[in-house]
Amino acid sequence: MKARVIVTLRNGVLDPQGKAIEAALKSFGINEIGGVRQGKVFDVEIDATDREAAEAMLRNACEKLLANTVVENFEIEFS
Repeated sequence: MKARVIVTLRNGVLDPQGKAIEAALKSFGINEIGGVRQGKVFDVEIDATDREAAEAMLRNACEKLLANTVVENFEIEFS
């Protein structure tokens, strides 16, 4: 089973890397893009056939390692 975990900063959390990307885009003359927020994507292969069990395992992995749940949200998608 394959899944994708998308980790993003919570609303209201400062994103200095996103601001740096936005500034770099402007320095390249790409002025139409603004409000950049960066995140992380994990493509995961899971040795499971039960989707509920796989989702529970991924939530556990996110809460323990993949996401800092104090300042980040995560979303799990299955393909």
